[in-house]
Amino acid sequence: MSTHSGGSPSDDEIGREQEYVSMLYQRLDDLREQASRRLTAQLRATGGTLQARSQRDSAVRMYAEQVEQFSAVENGLCFGRLDTDRGERHYIGRIGIFDTDGDYEPLLMDWRAPAARAFYLATAANPQGIRRRRHLRTRQRKVVAVNDEVLDLATASPTAHEELTGEASLLAALNAGRTGQMRDIVETIQVEQDRIIRADLPGVLVVQGGPGTGKTAVALHRAAYLLYTHRRELSTRGVLLVGPNLTFLRYISQVLPALAETGVLLRTQGDLFPGVNARRAEAATTAALKGRSVMVEVLTNAVRDRQQVPDEPMEIELPQRELLALDPHIVRTARDRARRGGRPHNLARATFDIEIIHALAGQVADRIGADPLGGENLLEEADLAEIRRELGEEPQVRAALDELWPLLTPQRLLAELYASTDRIATAGPQLTGEEQAALHREAGGWTPADVPLLDEAAELLGEDDRAAAARRERIRAVQREYAEGVLEIARGSRSIDVEDEAEGGEILGVTDLIDADRLLDRQEETDRLTTAQRAAADRGWAFGHVIVDEAQELSPMAWRLLMRRCPSRSMTLVGDVAQTGALAGTPSWADALAPYVADRWRLTELTVSYRTPAEIMAVAAGVLAEIDPTLRPPRAVRSSGVAPQTRVVPAARLAAELVEVATAEAASLTDGRLGVIVPAGRVDDIGTALTRALPEAAVGEQPDLGSRVVVLTVPEAKGLEFDSVILVDPDRIVAESPRGRSDLYVALTRATQHLTTLTPTP
Repeated sequence: MSTHSGGSPSDDEIGREQEYVSMLYQRLDDLREQASRRLTAQLRATGGTLQARSQRDSAVRMYAEQVEQFSAVENGLCFGRLDTDRGERHYIGRIGIFDTDGDYEPLLMDWRAPAARAFYLATAANPQGIRRRRHLRTRQRKVVAVNDEVLDLATASPTAHEELTGEASLLAALNAGRTGQMRDIVETIQVEQDRIIRADLPGVLVVQGGPGTGKTAVALHRAAYLLYTHRRELSTRGVLLVGPNLTFLRYISQVLPALAETGVLLRTQGDLFPGVNARRAEAATTAALKGRSVMVEVLTNAVRDRQQVPDEPMEIELPQRELLALDPHIVRTARDRARRGGRPHNLARATFDIEIIHALAGQVADRIGADPLGGENLLEEADLAEIRRELGEEPQVRAALDELWPLLTPQRLLAELYASTDRIATAGPQLTGEEQAALHREAGGWTPADVPLLDEAAELLGEDDRAAAARRERIRAVQREYAEGVLEIARGSRSIDVEDEAEGGEILGVTDLIDADRLLDRQEETDRLTTAQRAAADRGWAFGHVIVDEAQELSPMAWRLLMRRCPSRSMTLVGDVAQTGALAGTPSWADALAPYVADRWRLTELTVSYRTPAEIMAVAAGVLAEIDPTLRPPRAVRSSGVAPQTRVVPAARLAAELVEVATAEAASLTDGRLGVIVPAGRVDDIGTALTRALPEAAVGEQPDLGSRVVVLTVPEAKGLEFDSVILVDPDRIVAESPRGRSDLYVALTRATQHLTTLTPTP
């Protein structure tokens, strides 16, 4: 047994805790005020708006982040206290606060600090030097409840759950109404969660956990912990967190700021290629095809197909009406030599150009430098070099080169591949006719499944950055000229003949200490974007750590993309293979990771479901057994006391019955949220019926999760939770997807309290 209650603290004791918490909030206000004053002073000194300057001025950005962090931790600043065997008291909170007036003693210990770990791990069997653990529950800045756990094995309560710490606080949090945004679990982290959160940084850590086990919360708290523990390393490389959809990212968006971390880059798969926001929907079978590893070969063929050899000699007419001819043999030789270099397509173009221009220059030289007596060509090497230079600048020659070996962007390559059935057939001979037809489409937006293909294409094409480098140098030249002008003004305003009375020497001015290039370098050091901003704009950015939620949904092509983003293979992958909904998703962690790290990865499991009540989990367990009899459902730690309801209604009355049930259920939720999970094919008609009766209901793409009633499909509901769930037409949900049982398992486990299923009769 872990602990036993130490009794209800007296009003006087609660009052003393209130005094201490109030003191902490006063210190927080002082820290925020100091950061705010420094921010204001810096803005006045540098000019401009906060938004503009925070992107360029590191000091402005630092002070702005401090103000934001101190505001974000306002709710629940202090949530615990540890009393040690030595009579010491340590208060635990979201950030560390120190007594700067004395000897810098900690007034509040950051929950991530090593000394704070006992708050989550200490039990009566292993107290770790702790005599009592106290949980403080606050509302705004007021202490509203205090729960004590005395870590005494001899007197531990026989009714306590051995695997739970802070059971009273945990159950209070689990039973609280949902708000439409995910809460952090910093006050109630359990032992198995803490071990994962604080696991070592290097390598790939896989967190397998069933519904309601806190996978997402663990991933987010791990991000905060790693940034705290490895700040120097990760602050420069950054942390990337990938979620399944934008609705999910909005749902979790406040967790990391509440943990005093604002530097993590949150993205969906559709946002992982700079400049592209992939939102277009497509058939599940098409997305699955694009996710298969065979697409590497298809894209490789598509690139090689753009390196053309004409069937007949290609004529190039120069301005003087001189005709040059490119024989197919010459083009083939140039193409083969460029390919043998092993460079990406766009970078190999330089070799191709040289070969072609040399061949054309030879034709010109033969005409104008031929010896009338039949001897060797009369032109010297310098003459030939000039001919090559002139040919390289001829528009007709450049056009011919672009036709035979075009410089391509990933977007152009993929768009032109999709638009041409001939190109698809040439690039994908290993695909069936049906699969080739699935890839064909006219112009339109990108889908999430296109993003890994764009990234793969970028690897195959390469980027010829010579033009960009030349552009950067031109910009720097203009900036250098401006810097020289600034220094010239400073030089002109300086008193040249002023002498130092003591030394008799000239007083040094700014122009004696700095030149234009050094001034420019200093300005560039100041004008830096944040790590997250730079990483978001740079496809080649190598992150210090990558966290993926719902990782079981990643296709083989998506895995390739993410591994390129993290060459160090420092990753945290959380998911549940039983909930895999995507056709190209992960069948097993070993299969997904073997190509990249072989067997050098660690598997941890979350086995306790905190969200899903036992009554609902019993229903979901039956579906899980149909998915895979070897899988075990997580063990629920609580019961709601309400058995799931199933209503069978005539199909013609399904929408009307749903409106009645939803109206009654929404009325019973005083501060919670109702989720209505429906088949994808019924979103429109059910959404229309519900919003007519309940105008506050949110329907459609990226619905407002703050609404009291939200209508979603299963993919949209992944990772979310609601106090009450109405599941509509489960048979159709199963029929709509080849992984329908997994979708049903997801839908059944979104509720924290009540579940109602509406099933139409045939």
